[in-house]
Amino acid sequence: MLLLLLLFLATIFLLFFLSSKSSNTSNEFEKSPLKLVSHPPGPKGLPIIGNFHQFDPIKTHLYFFQLSKEYGPLIYLKLGFVPTIVVSSAKLAKEVLKIQDHVFCSRPSFVGQRKLSYNGLDLTFAPYNEYWREMRKISVTHLFSSKRVQTFSWIREEEVCRIVRVISSLSSESKLANLSELATTLTNSIICRIGFGKNHNDDHQSRSRFQSLLHQSQALLSGFFFSDYFPYMGWVDKVSGASRKLERVFWELDEFYQELIDQHLNSSRKYLGKQGDIIDVLLQLREEHNMPFDLTLDHIKAVLMNILLAGTDTSAAAIVWAMTELIRNPNSMKKVQEEVRNLVKGQQSSTTFIQEEQLQHLEYLKAVIKETYRLHPPGPLLVPRQTLERCSLGGQYQIESKTLVYINAWAIGRDPDSWNDPETFHPERFLGNPIDYKGQDFELLPFGAGRRGCPGLLLGATTVELALANLLCNFDWELPAFMKREDIDMDSLPGVTTHKKEALCLIARGSLPCKM
Repeated sequence: MLLLLLLFLATIFLLFFLSSKSSNTSNEFEKSPLKLVSHPPGPKGLPIIGNFHQFDPIKTHLYFFQLSKEYGPLIYLKLGFVPTIVVSSAKLAKEVLKIQDHVFCSRPSFVGQRKLSYNGLDLTFAPYNEYWREMRKISVTHLFSSKRVQTFSWIREEEVCRIVRVISSLSSESKLANLSELATTLTNSIICRIGFGKNHNDDHQSRSRFQSLLHQSQALLSGFFFSDYFPYMGWVDKVSGASRKLERVFWELDEFYQELIDQHLNSSRKYLGKQGDIIDVLLQLREEHNMPFDLTLDHIKAVLMNILLAGTDTSAAAIVWAMTELIRNPNSMKKVQEEVRNLVKGQQSSTTFIQEEQLQHLEYLKAVIKETYRLHPPGPLLVPRQTLERCSLGGQYQIESKTLVYINAWAIGRDPDSWNDPETFHPERFLGNPIDYKGQDFELLPFGAGRRGCPGLLLGATTVELALANLLCNFDWELPAFMKREDIDMDSLPGVTTHKKEALCLIARGSLPCKM
């Protein structure tokens, strides 16, 4: 215990020395000819810890939103030794994500992200460099192109139809449908089949393992490590057990990825689908040797990590929030159901299933989804960025090199400067409105924008549209008898993805058999 106390005091003394040195460097920076204003406004911090004593790690986007009301759409914080800015307006987001995207396009080297991405071999958390540019090309050309996403349409349609049948069975037995659980099952199945060629929901033991790995890795990606914010304090992470837990989860994930890859490398493997999955594509690229670097198994595992963690939770959350808002707003529910059912009535066949090629005709459904993304972006804070060099922002503020940058997509979606009556769910605002979520309109940023925008946008958005279209076409939805619309809990769970805190359990009426 005495040794730990001495180590702690020695570290604090060293940090205080470094803090003073950093302050002197900051003063020199303020005297530079580039000077406009040293940094944006924000709450006053303390020596060494900065603003950590004020920081709310549970619902960070709400904490940042409250700060923006007091200090404006650009806020400066010091999280330990890390200078940090938070952007909460569409105008500033455009400057960061488009006009100066080349300056704001790197990633911070956080411990959890670095470890789980095989030291930045992935696409999401890799720093901006030549390697990342090559991986982006692979992603755009081979993994998530519109052509590739289209080839997986049969998987999405099969899995949506399966969920519709499950709900039909629950309806016939007068049981509640837990849409939170069903949406997660759906998106997990789709991502596992597209990414790995295997559905982990078919086997209880496999499903439990998969869900456990998913939850643990997501917690570590957003978890706190002292060494991320305080130099020379990595020993605290070791003493607390955080480093040991990260190492254990990493090796469990590595074993999981290796099993999947081995199954694909096995010459006796017989693929039962209509074309190869993502692992097949990556292994083929590895064999071709036509890239500027050797594509190793670690590279493939890092990409699988992105698919696993980014592809499952976000789509499920969007489906649940859309259904939550619709059950709270019966007029919107009536309009969207009339639209999807009229589309089915207009068909010559007797099918009750809306296929992907028909989604383009559902204008109001698309407006519902946009409005859901506005109020409930799956990732309320976009994946944080880091500046590559000093720059100016907002026409009056200097931003240091290696500044941590948060884009509060949740706050931007509720900004009264961009939206009339921003707290109200009103899909009609998007009818005849060119604003979209594809990264060109900075009032709506569920998938980010710029060169670090989400490459899986089309895959995720198509999954959400297809699922909602068929849930709304095949069923009438009601609250349980003991609930009223005003009783619906709209609180969210903490985490990288904002899931509804209380599961959405509804009664499905008038079920129809799902025929494709």
